[in-house]
Amino acid sequence: MTTTQPFADWPSHLRALGKRVTRQRVAVLQAVDAHPHATAERIHTAARELVPDITLQSVYIVLADATAWGLVRKLDDVPARYETRVGDNHHHLICVQCGVILDVDCVVGTPPCLHPPTGHGMEILSADITFRGVCADCRAPESPRPDPESQPTGGTHG
Repeated sequence: MTTTQPFADWPSHLRALGKRVTRQRVAVLQAVDAHPHATAERIHTAARELVPDITLQSVYIVLADATAWGLVRKLDDVPARYETRVGDNHHHLICVQCGVILDVDCVVGTPPCLHPPTGHGMEILSADITFRGVCADCRAPESPRPDPESQPTGGTHG
């Protein structure tokens, strides 16, 4: 398993992309970094610690922009979740009982990790793979179930 490697300086990273540095953008990016695999609502809660008046709508706008700029990866689950681990085409393990999400490196070793049938005319850039199962904590009898929203790394529990 690999954990998220945060960008140490979000303002510099935004400037390098030619984007304006705002308190809201930095707060949201820091919140996603601190809470990988979190929902927009959880990111909003964390971002409010830095920018108390940030709205949920602003968080959604920053998340959409950051995803389009390649700073954030959106996991198209319900509800959607976000992470700053981008560019490596890793996969996810999701517990169907408690919802905890774990990162797992590409199962083949190099992107796109899967190869669709030929003849479609597209150059494949990535393949999103989600493994679903039941984690060890949920399989253990009488054990308390972890809260996936409270997972500090989004990658471990137990």
